[in-house]
Amino acid sequence: MAAIASQLVFHPAVNQSLKYAATTVGRDKVYRAVQYFARFYAWYLLTRGDDKANAARWTALKSHLGTARKLMRLGKPVEHLQAALKNAFAPAPPAETITSVARQVAYFGYLSYDVAIWANTIKFINLAPETAKRIAKTSFRFWFAGIVFSLINGILKSRRLAAEAKKLKQSRPWGEKDLAEEAARETRLEAVQTARLATRQQLTIDLLDVWIPATGSELVSVNEGTLGLLGLLSSILGIQNQWNAVNKK
Repeated sequence: MAAIASQLVFHPAVNQSLKYAATTVGRDKVYRAVQYFARFYAWYLLTRGDDKANAARWTALKSHLGTARKLMRLGKPVEHLQAALKNAFAPAPPAETITSVARQVAYFGYLSYDVAIWANTIKFINLAPETAKRIAKTSFRFWFAGIVFSLINGILKSRRLAAEAKKLKQSRPWGEKDLAEEAARETRLEAVQTARLATRQQLTIDLLDVWIPATGSELVSVNEGTLGLLGLLSSILGIQNQWNAVNKK
């Protein structure tokens, strides 16, 4: 029994899970997935109309996870300001630089307003209902703008990387070749393909997420169930990306 227990406790999957859970981003992705599943499931139960008590439990779970995630993000606005400055001086085409910086500034605005929402939720400050609603709507607008800039940046970057990958493939030498140049070309092509995959994944996440702040900003009207499913799917993709990033180290 001791040997079996030891194999279970020290199984590589357990070690990888602990390593993932040790990261703040990893835990946040899991909380987000549960939050949006709760959002969907509460909507599903309410549409049935015969299980309001159970729906209230899932709605409460969604609300409390949302509040907890806001607490975990208290320092994020400064991180996005730093990222904006770094992106401004990073070597990249002007259009990509502008959209990247704009994305980070928009997320700074979104998360800054998010702090006020959190403080009001826990009753640390007391905002009038109209003020709280206005702040929440402004926060959603910043979030929406950030995702739109991210989408534009992703499209521009995808086009550039696709062109670079095509050029690298066409530059393959025939016959007698310099092995050092060929190795450098293969290494660069692999890096470009990896960047293309990461960019496509982020575009997919953004396309799923954009409807959430768009609805919060009252630009479109999407029901709670659909928003819950969209948020759940993007969270699963985020979990996968973070898992791969953590367990590559």
